Amino acid sequence: MARIAFHLQIADGKRDEYRDAHESVPDWLEDAYLDSDAGLETYSVFEQDGHVFGFLELENPEAIKEVMETSDAQARWAEQMDGIIVDDDSDQWMDEVYRMI
Repeated sequence: MARIAFHLQIADGKRDEYRDAHESVPDWLEDAYLDSDAGLETYSVFEQDGHVFGFLELENPEAIKEVMETSDAQARWAEQMDGIIVDDDSDQWMDEVYRMI
């Protein structure tokens, strides 16, 4: 089982919008992740002071990254997040540097 993470920044003044959007993530977005070949087991998103940390446990990280980069569902979600998430064109995936268990 692989573990991967990402970091995003919420635009100033958009924290409540971000949190509200995640109160009811659309089924079509969740289905895109679950129907992929990623073998997704866990997907959690954390937020504090405008910083978002996403954590996933899955079998195939490349498959979920492809869904997040190329799927119609992710494109629709990105439209909803437009102006809420800071788009700085950087790679937002983080390397695991320590695991205790």
